[in-house]
Amino acid sequence: MPRVSALRFSHFLPSLLLLLAGLSAAYVKDLNVFFTSLFNVLPTLVLLLGGSYCAVYRRQRELFLMLTVYVVYFLLDTQTDYYRDHGRVREDAAVVFHLCCLLLPLLFGIYAVWQEKTHLFRDFVARCAVLFAVGSVALALEQSFPQALLSWLAEIRWPALHGRWMSLIQLSYPMFLIGFVTLAAQYWYQPRPLHAAQLVGLLGLFWMLPQTFILPFTLNIMCSQVMLMIAAGVAHEAYQMAFRDELTGLPGRRALNERMQRLGRNYVLAMGDVDHFKRFNDTHGHDVGDQVLRLVASKLSKVNGGGRAYRYGGEEFAVVFAGKTLDECLPHLEEIREIIANYDIKLRNPDRPNDDQQGRQRRAGSGASSVSVTVSIGVAERQAEQRSPEEVLKSADQALYNAKGAGRNCVVASGQTRRGAVRMDSAAG
Repeated sequence: MPRVSALRFSHFLPSLLLLLAGLSAAYVKDLNVFFTSLFNVLPTLVLLLGGSYCAVYRRQRELFLMLTVYVVYFLLDTQTDYYRDHGRVREDAAVVFHLCCLLLPLLFGIYAVWQEKTHLFRDFVARCAVLFAVGSVALALEQSFPQALLSWLAEIRWPALHGRWMSLIQLSYPMFLIGFVTLAAQYWYQPRPLHAAQLVGLLGLFWMLPQTFILPFTLNIMCSQVMLMIAAGVAHEAYQMAFRDELTGLPGRRALNERMQRLGRNYVLAMGDVDHFKRFNDTHGHDVGDQVLRLVASKLSKVNGGGRAYRYGGEEFAVVFAGKTLDECLPHLEEIREIIANYDIKLRNPDRPNDDQQGRQRRAGSGASSVSVTVSIGVAERQAEQRSPEEVLKSADQALYNAKGAGRNCVVASGQTRRGAVRMDSAAG
């Protein structure tokens, strides 16, 4: 089961902002020539830029999502242009529109859950084959049996479920529903910005289709926004890979280096290290070691006093207090050190059940073994003679070394053997 803490509103925020921007632009009635010209070329421009970005970084799933949206845009844009120019729809408008309403959620859902494979070329060929096969069959049926296909698509199969508010063919609604459920489940089990973007993008497409012939440029705007959502999801994940530590979920060292350049004149930096971490790995294995790192990270992320925790590397962590003094930060560091020292980690058995509730009951009833973990912390405040944050961080690292020499499980300030620290000797080792 996924960790609920991994579900973040920030995954949805860029896509929701793009969706709201698209909705706002679509309802604007009077547009000047500049925006009219922009909306005409925007979908193609977004596809070229976003598709090139995905192709360079070998994100084939996102590339084909964009292609699917663009193909539907091209087909429907041809129909809306004819409608604006002649005041009536083309003879094949109904069947083309209904096919798009049916196939768009189908293809979007397929490509959204289709994970990239190891053999990129084979994967690319397979994706092309699916798009070509579906498109060829739809085109052949539309050309050969237009009236029969239109009757089949427009048929109301479930009268009891049909409502007057439905402006799409009945078959499209279960397709969209299946797509929403599938993408929601995908995000639940794999919380990623891209999966959130796919879910919001499908919502935008669902809103767009009934408005295609009603609101001017709705098709251009929303298709562009959905493709931008996908590109933004890729960029968001690239940022997370570069700036966020995957194991602990904390910002990584690169994010720390960037933050240190914007600290101002008054700040405090702390360096923390898990005591005897190698012993955990050698005795209990790397899985327990990872569990220890996640525990320490989760506690440090909740440090009070305005501190922000970072994964520095290995078993080392850094905490940044911007605009604070040493005396203000020491109580909060001591508090978090004590919380970690008093926490017992329940070791997981290799044969534990898959269900979390059963696992908790088994551990409670069998007296499952546990281990305790402590951390040593060195802290330094920016002084007048220290010109850069790197020098302050070096002082904090030296204080951490002194904390190790003082017996571990304590907080030591720079220039002091021990200051403001109360070590729990029973927990130190």
